[in-house]
Amino acid sequence: MKTAIVHDWLVTYAGAERVLEQMLVCFPEADLFSLVDFIPPGKRGFIGNQSVTVSALQKFPFARKKYRSYLPVMPLLIEQFDLSGYDLVISSSHAVAKGVLTGPGQLHLCMCYSPIRYAWDLQHQYLREAGLDHGLKGWLARAMLHRVRLWDSRTANGVDGFMAISRFIARRIQKVYGRESRVIYPPVDMNTFTVNPTKEAFYLTASRMVPYKRMDLIVEAFTAMPERKLVVVGDGPDFKKIQKRAGANVQLLGFQETSVLQDLMGRARAFVFAAEEDFGIAPLEAQACGTPVIAFGKGGALETIRGLSDPAPTGVFFQEQTVASLREAVETFERENERITPQSCRANAERFSVERFRGEFQDYVGEQWANFQAGKSRMES
Repeated sequence: MKTAIVHDWLVTYAGAERVLEQMLVCFPEADLFSLVDFIPPGKRGFIGNQSVTVSALQKFPFARKKYRSYLPVMPLLIEQFDLSGYDLVISSSHAVAKGVLTGPGQLHLCMCYSPIRYAWDLQHQYLREAGLDHGLKGWLARAMLHRVRLWDSRTANGVDGFMAISRFIARRIQKVYGRESRVIYPPVDMNTFTVNPTKEAFYLTASRMVPYKRMDLIVEAFTAMPERKLVVVGDGPDFKKIQKRAGANVQLLGFQETSVLQDLMGRARAFVFAAEEDFGIAPLEAQACGTPVIAFGKGGALETIRGLSDPAPTGVFFQEQTVASLREAVETFERENERITPQSCRANAERFSVERFRGEFQDYVGEQWANFQAGKSRMES
């Protein structure tokens, strides 16, 4: 069974890349394709240090920093990969990877992190954040996203089976593509994290500083609570803007190595998470350290965090992305935190282990391959 794995783009080691890493463990002989590959030497261990077949986008002007700006041509570029020699194609897709061309004699399975967020239900939010919700540029952006939606809908027909990273995303796949999907939660490497039962008097948040992560909301809320210390890890386009809003009780550390983040997660009083995420690995990593989570109560967080209504809670939810709602959740946590134990947090995180992911992923691929082969036999008989 000759296998190809197609990933949208390789520029960092984030949530989708952690899933990709385990796919490659399951299929070590698979060939890897990606629109671009800007992972530097020394950081390529998660793809087994293997070579990657890239698209023409790799050599486009300013592609290293501005690759997302080439979204209008990504559908064309992803279709140029010649996968005709492969029996099994697995797309690892949150943008365009699922649009690769395959034939009736090939099985195409898609690990879908989400249908293209900024083209579907989050279009209006992204246009506002980019300042493209009005004017000629705004209408051009809307026209481009309309074309992307048409292409995205059509190419869903080329996928034989969808895997979703959460029930939240399974619902989005059903609504956008009209397709059922198998929920296979992303993996958390439990061996990397250890429980620290001793918590210190600071809260922690960590994320890339882009608008939808709502790091600005967290910083503003804690600035309004000067008696509570917040440590912020991460960088990104919004770093300077957020830095200007931070009070004296907010410490911005910028980018930190994984070992530093793990140490902070273990010692923090609680981890704060304000995004509406498709899944969200960071809150689970915090729980793996025995650390409670204060999270926005929508999206994947509802599937990975046990609220105060659970017999063994691991966190507290806030219902609106506002300073007032987050502050209220922090105060609730302060009153109820003794109900949340490091052992409960760790036990909840263990439901999302690497071993569990590999088993469910391999089982699904095996089932789909067997069904595919049986279907071919029926057609040939």
